[in-house]
Amino acid sequence: MSGAVHAGYAPPTRPDQPESGRRRLRWLVAATVAWALLLAGLTWWSVRHDPPTVKEQRSLDQAGPVVDRAVGRLTAAVGRDGVPAVLPARVERGCRVTPLDDGVELERGVEVVLAGDDVRELLQRVADRLPADWRAGVSAFDGEPRLRADAGEFVAVEGRAGGPGRVLFTARTGCRPEGAGYRPPTAAAGDEAEEARRALRGWGGAAGPVQVLVAPCPGGDTARTARAETAGVGQASLAAAFGAGAPPVRDTADVYARSGDPAVLAERVDDLIRVAVTTPCPA
Repeated sequence: MSGAVHAGYAPPTRPDQPESGRRRLRWLVAATVAWALLLAGLTWWSVRHDPPTVKEQRSLDQAGPVVDRAVGRLTAAVGRDGVPAVLPARVERGCRVTPLDDGVELERGVEVVLAGDDVRELLQRVADRLPADWRAGVSAFDGEPRLRADAGEFVAVEGRAGGPGRVLFTARTGCRPEGAGYRPPTAAAGDEAEEARRALRGWGGAAGPVQVLVAPCPGGDTARTARAETAGVGQASLAAAFGAGAPPVRDTADVYARSGDPAVLAERVDDLIRVAVTTPCPA
C-alpha cells in the first residue's frame, strides 16, 4: 500500500505512538481550573477573615473622630472672616467596600456666610490656616475655586461655593466598613441653645426642639451649633430677634448673619425661619 495520505484525512496513529499531546492538554486544562478555584477560595477567605491591610478599610467608627476633629479645625480656620455654622452629619449606606461587602460613608460640614461674594479669598485664607500636613490648596475646578485637603486617615476635606455669599466646607470618609458605627460627639446644651430659643420667641414662634451639633477643637475646647426653626411668623424682621452685638455680616429680608461669641445665622426659607447659633473653635 502506498504511504501517501489523502487530503482531508488525518494520518493514522501507530500503536507505538501514545496520544501524549492530548494528555498534556487535558492535564493543562485541569490544572488551570484547579488553580482558578484555589484563587477564588483564597480570595473569599481573605475577604471574610483577614484584617484590613490598607487604611481605606479602617471602619467608620475609627474614621469618624477624624472627621469630627476636621470640622472643629475648619470652624477655627474661618475665624472672623465669616459666620460659620456646623451642619448635621450625613451617613449614607449602599456603597461597596469590596464586591462582597457593603459599606457606609460619613460626611460632616460647616456652612459659612460671607460679607461679600469673594469665595476664593475665603477659601485661600482657610487653606493658609489649616495644618501644614493637610497639604491644603485652592485651585479651579469647572471654572470655580475649590479647596482640597487631606485631614489624615484618608479623610478628604473640600471647600466650595454654596450659593451667593456662602461657602460650604465638608469632611468625608469615603466608603468604609461600618464597624461599630458612627457616634457623633455630644455636649450639654449651653448658651447657644438658649440664644436660639430666645430668637424663636422674638419672632413670635414656639420654642420648639433645638438640635445641638458638636465638634472637638484642637486645643481641647468644643465647637457647638444650636439649630432650630419656626413657622408662621410672616415677614418678621430677622434682625429684631437678636440683641445688640457685632455689626452684621449680612442683613437682608431673607438672611441675617453676624460673627461673635456666639455667631448667629438666621434665614427665611419659604414659610420657615431657621436659626443657627454657633460658638466656633478659637482661631
